[in-house]
Amino acid sequence: MGDTGRRAAVLGSPIAHSLSPVLHRAAYAAMGLDAWSYDAIECGEDGLGALLDGLGPEWAGLSLTMPLKRVALKLADSVSELAVKAGGANTIVLRDGRRHGDNTDVHGIATALAEAGLTAPASALVLGGGATAASALAALAGLGLDEAVLAVRAPGRAAGAAEVGERFGLAVRTVALDRVAEHLPAELVVSTLPGRAADAFAEPVAASGAALFDVVYAPWPTALAAAVQGAGGTVVGGFEMLLHQAVRQVALMTGREDVPVGAMRAAGEAELARRG
Repeated sequence: MGDTGRRAAVLGSPIAHSLSPVLHRAAYAAMGLDAWSYDAIECGEDGLGALLDGLGPEWAGLSLTMPLKRVALKLADSVSELAVKAGGANTIVLRDGRRHGDNTDVHGIATALAEAGLTAPASALVLGGGATAASALAALAGLGLDEAVLAVRAPGRAAGAAEVGERFGLAVRTVALDRVAEHLPAELVVSTLPGRAADAFAEPVAASGAALFDVVYAPWPTALAAAVQGAGGTVVGGFEMLLHQAVRQVALMTGREDVPVGAMRAAGEAELARRG
């Protein structure tokens, strides 16, 4: 099929505010893939199987957000070792009538941290216990960390994320989220909490001198990010993770390595400024 009329999309629920279409379309434009299109499709867990079954040969790939990353492991024909170990696939590459599941979140997080110079944190505290926390633990293990503290609202419900860390060789200690202050200082704090859920921890985290990776990208900065920045700490925002996981997705779906990171970053930042 070459570069004629290939399709890709981001799936999830809710999907309306996804930044993925802006990032992927910017890549296609810069790469000269004028016949490629990228859409956002509302899709819950129950609808993914039927949607996949209905895709024609013009489809190149899918980006998956909440709540599809886990169920995608079951619906793909093959899955990368990384996605299996991380417990979720955020990418499905469609080729020769087969669906290959992959995980680019781990790459996105590791690249975002490395760009900020956070390549070898000595200790880490991760807030939240969902799929993003699991990918963060995998990324931290890849950066050479051998233990981490996972702070969650209901420690009993975070077993999945802790198990992912352990599969990657991390010793994970799970603690209650409201006791975060007792587990500082840590060299790096990773917040995977949504919206304003991390506001309460802004003061103790900033005072501890930690670097921060906050997965939120809008509204930005969060109270937590602003506090750490104000205290002179290094801050990495969720947009950088989103950008780099999308860069890897474009490479997987197009089969090309000349992915225009700069063009994608500029388009995403312009769209966030427009929304803000």
